[in-house]
Amino acid sequence: QVQLVESGGGLVQPGGSLRLSCAASGFAFSKYAMMWYRQAPGKERELVASISSTGGATDYADSVKGRFTIDRDNAKNTVYLQMNSLQPDDTGVYYCNAHRVILTLTSDYLGQGTQVTVSS
Repeated sequence: QVQLVESGGGLVQPGGSLRLSCAASGFAFSKYAMMWYRQAPGKERELVASISSTGGATDYADSVKGRFTIDRDNAKNTVYLQMNSLQPDDTGVYYCNAHRVILTLTSDYLGQGTQVTVSS
């Protein structure tokens, strides 16, 4: 059974930090690229950060560059999102996504999300 379980969300003041974790099971984690998405109330889901299967390549949305860091531990089947200098616009539900393409076949798994609220 495939599972992606996010944790680490919560309420934080502007300027604060949080570290999200996403624990994976039930599939070959080390073969999948991993992404963090977020969805704010009334807005579409947006891609925040991505990391390649080996961890050698990362990419970020312009809105979080320099503040967020994505990394992974393939030995622990876990991907992380370190979020610093949080602002109210960072509020939303954060989801981790596992993604793999083999030839023409795409495989995607999505977690249930964890709430991040940035407010004073």
